Amino acid sequence: MFLIDDLLLLPVRGFVGIFKKIHEMAEREVSDEDYIRERLMELQLKFELDEISEEEYTKQEKELMARLEAIRKAKEEV
Repeated sequence: MFLIDDLLLLPVRGFVGIFKKIHEMAEREVSDEDYIRERLMELQLKFELDEISEEEYTKQEKELMARLEAIRKAKEEV
């Protein structure tokens, strides 16, 4: 009986595991300073290689800097 229950619940557990991983990745993207710095470096490289325009660079840089500042403020509050 328990084996059948385990087999029936296996797909559900798989989805739960996938959603947990997605949540961890999203959390990292939102709260990890190093990740934001990496994104800033990638953005700068794209700009220097003329893969994006100056306008796009400025827009994305503002967004990333705002996220970085929010992370730093949140860490100060703790």
